[in-house]
Amino acid sequence: MSNQFDAENFLRHLTHQPGVYRMYDESGDVIYVGKAKDLRKRVSSYFREKVDRVKTQVLVKQITDMDVTVTNTEAEALILENTYIKKYRPRYNVLLRDDKSYPYIIMTDHTHPRLGFHRGARRQKGEYFGPFPNGAAVRESLRLMQKLFPIRQCEDAYYRARSRPCLQYQLKRCLAPCVNVCTDEEYDEQVQLARQFLNGKNQQVIDQLVTRMENASESLDFERAARYRDQIAMLRRAQERNSVTGAQEELDVIGFARGNGVTTVQMLFIRDNHLQGSRSYFPKVPADTSDEEVLQAFLLQFYLNQSSGRKTPAEIVLPDEIKHDPVLGEVLGEAVGRKVRLLHNVRGERKQYQQLAKKNAVNALEGKLNQQSTMNRRTSALQQVLELGIPIQRMECFDISHTMGQQTVASCVVFDQNGPKKSDYRRYNITGITPGDDYAAMAKALAKRYDNAKENGNIPDILFIDGGKGQLAQAENYFADWGKDAPMLIGVAKGESRKPGLETLIMAGSHETIPLNKDASALHLIQHIRDESHRFAITGHRQKRNKVKRTSSLEEIEGIGAKRRQKILKNLGGLQEVKNASIDQLANVPGISRALAEKIYYSFR
Repeated sequence: MSNQFDAENFLRHLTHQPGVYRMYDESGDVIYVGKAKDLRKRVSSYFREKVDRVKTQVLVKQITDMDVTVTNTEAEALILENTYIKKYRPRYNVLLRDDKSYPYIIMTDHTHPRLGFHRGARRQKGEYFGPFPNGAAVRESLRLMQKLFPIRQCEDAYYRARSRPCLQYQLKRCLAPCVNVCTDEEYDEQVQLARQFLNGKNQQVIDQLVTRMENASESLDFERAARYRDQIAMLRRAQERNSVTGAQEELDVIGFARGNGVTTVQMLFIRDNHLQGSRSYFPKVPADTSDEEVLQAFLLQFYLNQSSGRKTPAEIVLPDEIKHDPVLGEVLGEAVGRKVRLLHNVRGERKQYQQLAKKNAVNALEGKLNQQSTMNRRTSALQQVLELGIPIQRMECFDISHTMGQQTVASCVVFDQNGPKKSDYRRYNITGITPGDDYAAMAKALAKRYDNAKENGNIPDILFIDGGKGQLAQAENYFADWGKDAPMLIGVAKGESRKPGLETLIMAGSHETIPLNKDASALHLIQHIRDESHRFAITGHRQKRNKVKRTSSLEEIEGIGAKRRQKILKNLGGLQEVKNASIDQLANVPGISRALAEKIYYSFR
């Protein structure tokens, strides 16, 4: 094949997050769409040495390219896969003529409506809620609905034949409308609550239940108040976010990520209430170009390209961290002949899409940075700058992370000519030093890593130290008696404003600085290595710090007074539910901002 797919390089840098993958043939057509809980594990199964299924063998031989769309959960990936299959109709997928493959919940059109499972043609009168990723998800939702709202789920034949209440009534999971135990008004009230819940209006339902709980408490009916409290808690647990379906008819969402000389713009296309597709763009950006300039240039070139026949939607959601010129929306609107709204400070579903676009942009950026061609070019550039006569085989970088001197963690990341070698990453817990003494922490970390390195034969060609001359001196002292076996030592000191591109590279011994342009490939490689060591150290430090903080209580969190604490507990149903709540669930409580929700979330972890 003229354009053989480099599976090994693609898999090396593929994320472990859930998502959907698409396979393309030589003509650029999508030939297969699949979903995965772990993208790297799933995709790697296609490229094993021994693949039993003939269909898979034939499919793999035709692959010339692949791309992925990251989702928040496996359930989102399942639904997005179904959307892509309908859109692309790949020849190696099982193609369905309609959407009968996905099950729904039906609320029948009866005097006393029934909630039930439905799959297939929608011949029965009623409201359909879904689609759900699989039948198990529907049955689990119906079990939950039965606990939350006492609406019948029995078949009509059973309902008509009743002469006395069944066991579900005794379990308080049905109002027994079959034998007129409740009034039609009482039953309709529960039906309306269930309808609101299934339409995603969870907060309205919870607000009503909170009001009823307060009224029951004031009436000293504590048993009923406790029942409402339990309902609120179950409702909160049931709020699972779905970022690939919603109520947005037509919307484009833009994600943005930038780092180490590479810029990624991610597009999500929402049409007919579903995420219909995504695509990553890597524009060529001159040095010293601001994020605002990049985004504006991309918008104009993307939407005003008449040759592509691209339709501009009525709304475009921009990254929330980048400011944009409000006149830009008017310019786009005049050019395409329709009103165009540019939004960045969004809420609700738009916020979910915005975060998903950002997540995919970061993933695409990491993949681009780790591509073998990019790494080879940058490694060669660094080799020339350092005037090394032999190829660079292994590079390592150290970083120290702590909070006010507590829970100190040192990280060591490893890069080779193919990029990060994560199997060789190491973290070291640093103890027995004066809190906050980064120099002593660096000395201990170096000793832990290299005391037995000569015997193991894994000494790097270059060792980067994230810090200035003081940090570098610790490495110089450690390797002073190594002679020719010592790696080349380079300190990476941040500039005055701590902005990328202003780093100072310090050579060991002479302490001379290495002058590099902001757009130099060698500098981008060093930034990539330094950033990865920083990320790895921060992650380890947070994990260690969170173990200490798990005993935090709601009263100790800054910004939570008596009224807010009471409101949070009422909306979530108790302290244990608060501890188990997600950031989105906490942010849904009236009066709680997302920043405060994050503070509450992390205080318990």
